[in-house]
Amino acid sequence: MYRIREVEALDEAVADSLAELHQLIFSDGTRVPDFEQGYWWIAFRGAKPIAFAGVVPSTHVTNAGYLCRVGVVMPHCGHGLQVRLTRALEARARRAGWKAIVSDTTDNIFSANNFIRQGYRLFEPGSPWAWQHTLYWRKELV
Repeated sequence: MYRIREVEALDEAVADSLAELHQLIFSDGTRVPDFEQGYWWIAFRGAKPIAFAGVVPSTHVTNAGYLCRVGVVMPHCGHGLQVRLTRALEARARRAGWKAIVSDTTDNIFSANNFIRQGYRLFEPGSPWAWQHTLYWRKELV
């Protein structure tokens, strides 16, 4: 039904797909990430891209990845794709030698609950990088 594939964002067609997915999912003006950094995945239904995720080296936590984006196009929400994409990037982070994954959520109960279900814990970073009411998440990779 759905298949997830790690992609090479330096490929122009892949970068275009990631940008299109970002626009569809985060049409609220959320900043487009630099797809040339880190590791990226796209989930497909058939040949159609319907979700994506990315992890980059954290600039705030030593030896950790920062889960910078995970998003699913609305008709495909509720099928566990956010969880599957997060598991894929955690496995890649382990292979990269990172000891943790960090992320943040702001006004997104659904994503916060997904982090909780996947073993992420709230933490207070030494230098907060987002809004005052942002929640910061961390998962140790064992």
